[in-house]
Amino acid sequence: MNRYQSKQATPQQAFQKIKHFCAYQERCHSEVKEKLYQMGLRTREVEGLLASLIEENYLNEERFAILFAGGRFRLKQWGRVKITHELKQKQVSPYCIKKALQEIPDSDYEQTLRKLAAKKWASLGGEDSLLVKKKKLRDYLLHKGYEYPLIEQVLQEQA
Repeated sequence: MNRYQSKQATPQQAFQKIKHFCAYQERCHSEVKEKLYQMGLRTREVEGLLASLIEENYLNEERFAILFAGGRFRLKQWGRVKITHELKQKQVSPYCIKKALQEIPDSDYEQTLRKLAAKKWASLGGEDSLLVKKKKLRDYLLHKGYEYPLIEQVLQEQA
């Protein structure tokens, strides 16, 4: 066997490894599934192990979504649009996404948006045209994942 071929783990070995994998950090179902398939397990075995992990509370999609959304908002100042997109990429259910976004307080959300806008506006001091400055700020905030109506409200306050 060469070094590029993975050794197939037994379901019992895989279960121990995946429990550690889930205990170390919150994981989404798709991440865990992918990891189990990389260990060389078959679909039936993977589904059985996933059920066991959920039963033993090692795997909880709602808990993952809430922690993911909160972390991305606090640490990276992402908006709800970008967080939603990332959670959909991770195949998290719409219910869990909605629940996670509800955990972000509206007051903190708007305060973060205003702080980001003010910081970016100050960094665009060298721009001559007010329209160019506003466009760059709008594009920046859209890229961060904030909603267009909120961005327009902040832009009106900046002018």
